Amino acid sequence: MPKYSMVLTWSEEDQAYIVSVPELPGCMADGKTPELAVKEAETVIQMWIECAIADGDPIPEPRLFKAEATV
Repeated sequence: MPKYSMVLTWSEEDQAYIVSVPELPGCMADGKTPELAVKEAETVIQMWIECAIADGDPIPEPRLFKAEATV
């Protein structure tokens, strides 16, 4: 499976970690810990790709996103 960038954030409202995958529109997952959120995201990425293939939609290539340092 290709390695897509993941953006991990904390949702106070959901009381969960949220992972979004910028290259795959609508591809998101959550979990009670960062590790669980990433594991769920890996499953959702695979499902996203399988659905795109079934629908004949293009699958974006992974891109490297650089994290910006905040001070």
